[in-house]
Amino acid sequence: MEQKQNSPRNLMKEERVAFIDKRLAQLYPKPPVPLDHQDPFTLLIAVLLSAQCTDERVNQVTPSLFAAADTPETMAELSVEHIRSIIRPCGLSPQKSKAIKGLSQLLITQHDSQVPRTFAELEALPGVGHKTAGVVMAQAFGHPAFPVDTHIHRLAQRWGLTRGKNVVETERDLKRVFQESRWNDLHLQIIFYGREFCTARGCDGRVCEICTTCYPLRKHPKKISKP
Repeated sequence: MEQKQNSPRNLMKEERVAFIDKRLAQLYPKPPVPLDHQDPFTLLIAVLLSAQCTDERVNQVTPSLFAAADTPETMAELSVEHIRSIIRPCGLSPQKSKAIKGLSQLLITQHDSQVPRTFAELEALPGVGHKTAGVVMAQAFGHPAFPVDTHIHRLAQRWGLTRGKNVVETERDLKRVFQESRWNDLHLQIIFYGREFCTARGCDGRVCEICTTCYPLRKHPKKISKP
């Protein structure tokens, strides 16, 4: 018996990459930075606060923080206790308040009060890891970067873009399959899509448009390697 034409099949990797790239660009053609900020310094602080905290909560907290201090000079003048009292709703406030004051002081003494424009210098600041540095490099300075958090790591695995066991490996794999000119937007587009359609509880790899288009034959939930 002849096989039926146009029967469903899982997409090959190149096909998945092309579909995901095109579909995300259609859905979110000009993705905004979800963290409210005015300049590289306020973006740096907002990204630091977003660790293990929702962007929505950060945006509720930063107006009060930036009203008290929105430059390295004014932030360095605040006590750790004062900063902590404002940012407490974001969680991890003891560590984050110390990091905010410490990095503000270092920006003054080592960087002429300017946020540095290299990964090495950013990651040398208190509380600033590779993902935070990547967001600042991409969204403040337009430098090609592909910051990967646990959210993007999960979706990349569901979509068959990586077998990475951690965010570092996933970042490497995503940079290999997508054009460098798309990295900055894709970072945001994947985040927005995940929040809207491919949430941790709303899609297990068999529900949303991207998952079902890439893997129409998938029968079981996609198991994710946690970073």
